[in-house]
Amino acid sequence: MGIWDIVVLSVVEGITEFLPVSSTGHLVLFSNLLNIPDSAFRTSFEIAIQLGAILAVVLLYWRQLSAGPKVISRLAVSFLPVGILGFVFYRPIKEILLINQTLIVWTIFLGGIFLIVFEYFYQEKETSIDSIDDLTFSQALKLGLFQAVALIPGVSRSAATIVGGLWLGLRRKTIVEFSFMMALPVMTVATGYDLFKTAPTFTSQEITTLSIGFILSFLVALVAMKVFLVVLSKQTFIIFGLYRIVFALIFLELVF
Repeated sequence: MGIWDIVVLSVVEGITEFLPVSSTGHLVLFSNLLNIPDSAFRTSFEIAIQLGAILAVVLLYWRQLSAGPKVISRLAVSFLPVGILGFVFYRPIKEILLINQTLIVWTIFLGGIFLIVFEYFYQEKETSIDSIDDLTFSQALKLGLFQAVALIPGVSRSAATIVGGLWLGLRRKTIVEFSFMMALPVMTVATGYDLFKTAPTFTSQEITTLSIGFILSFLVALVAMKVFLVVLSKQTFIIFGLYRIVFALIFLELVF
């Protein structure tokens, strides 16, 4: 993996991790477009740079995360479904689903249509929850189930959790911020488990590659998160749904 490959994938990850467009799907498709050989290290690199992007959440939301047990307890509950299912299906996800370009492209395409249809019918209520502290444990668990759907590459973790949160009655800004935080335990555990399984086989050069990608995706994600919050204050998810459809159609032409 050359320096150009590292930069492209890290920037793509930093930009797309918090957008409802599937960062995992983008990484897999861009990796194949760059002709990076499919390997255990490539998958580990894609997971590690996702953690770099996720840790940007800590920097931006450390006050909320350290304010008290309410947010942490709800994050813990929301983590349970994806934690259990991710552990049980770790091998087929990594060795089968993550290398299936056809599945990823079509999931991105259909997800785009779903976002547009959802926004067409969705209307926020005046009684919508506007604080994470008011989130019940039952709602946190249900959000965790939505997040678990994103174990399927191309679904988009942020899209699944944000749409789920809107459906459960949270205000858009509230669920977007909680969705950011939900990614923290998921990607920390996922990266830690993956590195525990594969790190002993890495060369010193591969460790350097992981470190560069981790730092670069972290820096790009800091900017992307702030921009995303501004965009969502003015736009619905329709623009992201259209992007997903166009992106999928382009890759259908390039790859197949």
